[in-house]
Amino acid sequence: MGTDERLRTYRDKRDFGRTREPSGQPGPGGGRPRFVVQIHDARRMHFDFRLQVDDVLKSWSVPKGPSADPGDKRLAVPTEDHPLEYEDFEGVIPKGEYGGGTVIVWDHGWYEPLSHDRKGRPVGFAPSLELGHATFRLHGSKLRGEYALTRFRGGHGEDAWLLVKKGTARSGGHGTPDPRRARSVTSGRTLAQVAADAGAG
Repeated sequence: MGTDERLRTYRDKRDFGRTREPSGQPGPGGGRPRFVVQIHDARRMHFDFRLQVDDVLKSWSVPKGPSADPGDKRLAVPTEDHPLEYEDFEGVIPKGEYGGGTVIVWDHGWYEPLSHDRKGRPVGFAPSLELGHATFRLHGSKLRGEYALTRFRGGHGEDAWLLVKKGTARSGGHGTPDPRRARSVTSGRTLAQVAADAGAG
């Protein structure tokens, strides 16, 4: 499946004459696979967790955000694939557009795929996601260490995932910050500051 086909749902949901979100340019990404975590103050506040898989960002909505504490199991709801350029998107999606609200880049970096089969042989990251369990090590400004995404059947029959940091749970562990006080890793701004800057512009 080509990039244009993978991004069809993403593009169909957006009017690029109104939103400044990237429309996505065809072509594979080079180098180490990237990840980004964006805070999205839309109808409901949530974190968007995105991992580069081939030529797109596989995406999950994580209501409580990824946690650095292995004791926290975070629900992650899959959303449509996003273009690689979305890694840098920060700004305000206009009201009335899909996902209308403010977005900041909370963390970004690269990741190492770590999935293996039962015999210890490496499994590609895309196949491991298709099988419903993928492990990886994040190298971000805020998130570091080994994580796992595991698929399960949600309450209404749809697929959902759990995002968990690997390791031993610790009491008083470092969880996820208050999204309204969190700052962008790229601009240093809060959600309120990005919204105010957009309004002033």
